[in-house]
Amino acid sequence: MRHIRLFAATGTAVAALALTACGGGTGTEDEGASRPTATADTPASKTPKDSAGGSTEGTGGRTANGTPVARTHTSGARPSTAPAPGGGSTRTGNSVVLCNGTNTTVTAQPLNRPLNHMLITVKNTGGKTCDLPYYPVLRFDQMQWAPQADEETQPQAVVSLAPGESGYAGVLLSAADGSGTGGMTAHKLTLAFQGYTPNSSGGPSATPALPAKGVYYDSALKVTYWQQDLDAISNW
Repeated sequence: MRHIRLFAATGTAVAALALTACGGGTGTEDEGASRPTATADTPASKTPKDSAGGSTEGTGGRTANGTPVARTHTSGARPSTAPAPGGGSTRTGNSVVLCNGTNTTVTAQPLNRPLNHMLITVKNTGGKTCDLPYYPVLRFDQMQWAPQADEETQPQAVVSLAPGESGYAGVLLSAADGSGTGGMTAHKLTLAFQGYTPNSSGGPSATPALPAKGVYYDSALKVTYWQQDLDAISNW
C-alpha cells in the first residue's frame, strides 16, 4: 500500500507552487508562481536566477589548469549543462526550453487498470525541444496541498521532448483498500510545471479537462516523476 507525506518540508514548497498556478484553457499565464528555496545539496540552488526562473550566470566546468569557466544563457532556457533529477546524468544543449502550458498540450485520462490511476500525457507542440524536470505539481479544484512524487520512479536524466514527442506521468488517485482519508470528487485539475531548481516555476500552468463526472481522490494521492517512455510506469 502506498502512502504519501502530505505536509513534509518539500511538500509545503510544492504546495506553494501549486497554489500559485492559475487555470484557464490548456495553458495559462502563471501569475507570479513562487520559487521556494532549493535544498542545500541541489547544485542549481547556487546559481543566480532571473525573474523568469532561468539562470543568468553560473560555472560551466573548469579548464585543464582548474580555472572556472563561466557560462551564460537566456531566461527560461536550459543551462548548457542541465542538472538531472536526483543528481543523475546531465545532458547538454543551448536551444532547449522548459515544457509548460504555452508549448504543450496536456491530457488527463483516468484508467481502469491499474485501479484508481490516471495518466498524464504532455505533448510538445512547440518548435523547440523542451524539458520536463522532476514531476507534475497537481491541484484538484481548490485543494490546499499538493501530492508528492514516488521517489522510486525518478529517472536518471531530465525528460526531454523533441517537437511532436510526448512525456508521461502516472497519478495514484486513491487507496484501493479504502484506507485513504478526506476523499472527494474533483471537477478541475491545474497542472504546474517545475523549473530546473526543485519546486521552482517552469512557466505557465495547464488545465487539462477531466471527465464530466469528475475524478475521486483521497489522501493516498501521489504522482510519478515525468517519464520519457510510457512503459516505465505501465506497472506502477
